[in-house]
Amino acid sequence: MEQSDVRISRKKPIFPVSPALQKYLKTYQRESKLPITYNDLLMFTESYPIMDKYGKDSLWEGPIYAADKIEELHNGLKIIYANLKASGNLRIVQHKYIDKIEYCTFGNTHPFRIRIVNRLNDVYDYFYIKKADASRIYGLEMEEILSPNQVNYLVDRETLVEEHIAGIPGDVFAKNYLHNPEYNPTRIAKEFVKFNERCLVMLLGDMRAYNFVMQITPDFDDIQFRIRAIDFDQQFYEGNIKVYLPQFFKENFPYVKMGMEQLTDKTYLQYQQEEKSSILHRVRSERHRLTDLRDVSNTEILTTAENIEMLKSGIAEYFSDRQYLECKTMTDIIELNIKNIIRQVKL
Repeated sequence: MEQSDVRISRKKPIFPVSPALQKYLKTYQRESKLPITYNDLLMFTESYPIMDKYGKDSLWEGPIYAADKIEELHNGLKIIYANLKASGNLRIVQHKYIDKIEYCTFGNTHPFRIRIVNRLNDVYDYFYIKKADASRIYGLEMEEILSPNQVNYLVDRETLVEEHIAGIPGDVFAKNYLHNPEYNPTRIAKEFVKFNERCLVMLLGDMRAYNFVMQITPDFDDIQFRIRAIDFDQQFYEGNIKVYLPQFFKENFPYVKMGMEQLTDKTYLQYQQEEKSSILHRVRSERHRLTDLRDVSNTEILTTAENIEMLKSGIAEYFSDRQYLECKTMTDIIELNIKNIIRQVKL
């Protein structure tokens, strides 16, 4: 497994949700009328920095709202949580309260992180409210359709609400858990290979260790691992093919090193093939939804012409397949990725 560092642009614009995408979201129950918008949460008067447990700046801030706005905000946020978790059934928030509202100025969507707590047992949950970015929404949809993971989110015009994805951040796992003697290193390496393959097929970029989490599931005879993306800002925007291959980020080197130590060329190719077969199965079961998503995204401008030209040249060289040079959009590249998987799996 090859590894080197790669840099990406930090100036990706926010792409608005078009009427065609809004119609798609309504068809697949992703649209919701929300009582509180992203812009409402921006109406704080001042904020204070939030430090992590080591006393370092966490890059999150604690916004301070006017006293007469707090109750309205909290009630609206509880309704949003009910919409996200229970199709609007307010009984699930009957004994819950909003404990924290936190704001992050790092990244493209400047999210708010909301902590909601059950006052009966102190069990808490998080959800996020962000600027609605069309490319991010396409990333969430691709994750829902082509990955083994389900994603839960809602959109109301310029506001995006996302469910919290639980797991150990990839950088924390690499530092503190990767070499746990109770964990089978081959299983971890296998999962990283599959994740790497999935990102390239879906053109999900910037999967550095802090943009994914590791989920650990004890099984009856071993421990299973699943890598899940948690950041979809860089969905098919960049032109550098290495952006879509997690193996090329220096932050992921511990996983790459483990793969080089644990896997042979034969097993590496085997795990790639397993993931392609899984993707093919999901394509067949969700073909109508995938077609609808393709038809919408293919009509939108979600990157630059230069990035499309650069990526189709790079991916044509990577796969030794000149068909990619005929692609006109990022969506065309993903569609050709899927068609090639169908041909390969059938062989």
